[in-house]
Order: sequence, then structure tokens, then C-alpha cells
Amino acid sequence: MSTLSLFVQEQGQAGIREVIVAEGITAHDLHQALAAGGVQLAADAFVFLDEIDIPLERNGREPVGGLHHGHRVHVSRCRQIRVTVNYLDRQAHREFGASRRVRAVKEWAVKEFGLDHKDAAEHVLQVHGTTERPASDTPLHTLLRDDRCHLTFDLVPEKRVEG
Repeated sequence: MSTLSLFVQEQGQAGIREVIVAEGITAHDLHQALAAGGVQLAADAFVFLDEIDIPLERNGREPVGGLHHGHRVHVSRCRQIRVTVNYLDRQAHREFGASRRVRAVKEWAVKEFGLDHKDAAEHVLQVHGTTERPASDTPLHTLLRDDRCHLTFDLVPEKRVEG
């Protein structure tokens, strides 16, 4: 039987863990393989594949479709994350699936605040109250530092040129 390497990212942890599973694995067996691989799977944890917003059923008996070698798996205590983005004197809110990436938030914020293409390219998301500017492919759940399912970003210029 062939095996697949899956790359697992857990809520609040920056690292990536590799877990080897059999092709055609069921959701139930995937949960067990993650736990056996050292992944912290609390009773209230959700398991997501890539950026799909619907978590896998913990006891699903059907094979998990679409899994491939190198697939990203996300484990989060949050099904959804309420995101707030501050831009100048404005603020916008929206919920995102826990496995969504920072780029999805920026794309939404750019539209929400009506930035043109040039301005959008010159701005980045920065975690509110910090100097942390996560890469665009960072899953939202990895930025959570507590059990609250909420993140706040500031949409700021990437470089400030003063003349």
C-alpha cells in the first residue's frame, strides 16, 4: 500500500509536523494517525485540509478525497476565526475558516477598504500591537496565541518613505 506525507500545522504553533499515512485513509483513521504522530488533538479540535472551511468529521468512515503527497493539514480549536482589520481610521470585521491564509484576509481587506491595485501592492497585514508581519501563506490559526478565536490586523504600508 502506498503512503503519503502530510504536513500538519497546529493552532498557535509555527512549526510543521510531518505525518505519514496510507493512501485512501478515512477521516477517522486520519485523526488517529495525527494523534499517534504527536499532534495535540483535543476533543474540541477541528481538522481541516488545506484551505477548505469545513472540517473533517472525527468519525468519518469514507476515504478522505483529494489527499496527495505534501498535502497541508490544519488542526485548530477554532472552526472559524473572527478577523478585524484596521486601516487608517476605519475598521472591518469578517469570519474566516481557521485554515485560511493571510493572503485571503488581505484580498478581502483591500476590497473592503477600496484600495486600488498600486496601494494594495504597497500594503501588508501586521498583527495588531506587534511588528509581526506574517507571510501571505501563513494559516490564520497558527497566529492565535490563546483560545480566543479572534485576530486583529493593521493594514499598513510595507515601507514608509519620508521626504
